[in-house]
Amino acid sequence: MPAAKKIVVLGAGNVGGTLAQRLAEMDLAEELVLIDIVEGLPQGKALDIQESAPILGFATRVTGSTSLDALAGADIVVETAGLARKPGMSRSDLLEKNAAILKGHALAVAQRSPSAIVIVVTNPVDVMTYWFREVSGLKPERVFGESGTLDTARFRTFVAMELGVAPRDVTGFVLGTHGDTMVPLLSLTSVAGVPLIGLLPPERLQAIVDRTKKGGGEIVELLKMGSAYYAPSAAQAELVRAVLLNEHRLLPVTAHLQGEYGQKGIYIGVPVVLGRGGVERVMVVGTTPAERAQFEASAMAVKADLEILAKLPRTA
Repeated sequence: MPAAKKIVVLGAGNVGGTLAQRLAEMDLAEELVLIDIVEGLPQGKALDIQESAPILGFATRVTGSTSLDALAGADIVVETAGLARKPGMSRSDLLEKNAAILKGHALAVAQRSPSAIVIVVTNPVDVMTYWFREVSGLKPERVFGESGTLDTARFRTFVAMELGVAPRDVTGFVLGTHGDTMVPLLSLTSVAGVPLIGLLPPERLQAIVDRTKKGGGEIVELLKMGSAYYAPSAAQAELVRAVLLNEHRLLPVTAHLQGEYGQKGIYIGVPVVLGRGGVERVMVVGTTPAERAQFEASAMAVKADLEILAKLPRTA
């Protein structure tokens, strides 16, 4: 039995389309809607996914639309729309253009599905999540961003590759912004309960941290055109599932801080407990002085982008 009535994915590009496929196959909703401004794109991808239902056995009804009216009645909305990052382009370069796209979506969500939980994926995600909540006026706990879940998955992957162990046996968190100032927490990372710091020399640990920070850029450079979407969509699907099934999962996301970690009024990557109401609580974890200093630098990077946002109009 599907757990929710309706999921809407805004943006039917590689990320949105792949996410829709994953969510349909997970059979989490009665209805799944892809929305995009390109006529035929969301409808075509939706039909393609729907035609796999007899083979895969899911009951979710998948449709596509170019109208934001299709947001009506959504239980959860995943915002993937926006310009993709190109080689040599930073996430901050995307800020103003993607803010304009998200403003229209945020106003539409506020009007047509004000009770929805919103997961923002669009980059720069920490700033865009803040912007979406500001424009929509939704409660902060009902709007959060996908960042740390993806960054942590990349971090765990690189640790597993280095040690030759199963990725699922690696646990840990990545704090901070979804970008070059993210903070993989070596002090809290373990492999089947064994502290990572005791398993690798400092230079190998630093190499893993550096590769994690550049994880998205590495894929952009390899692809030449476009950016990652398989791992991002897997991370997003994990977040959707945690909310719709009220799993109370402890996961790192871009969340609104109200004094936690010494920060207030910004969105940034931290571990939280996710359930049906969105972010149930922010979990404050112990960090080393060096990790705390890195997190504060990450917060400063977010605040610098917020100064740009402050100049943009919040209404239509």
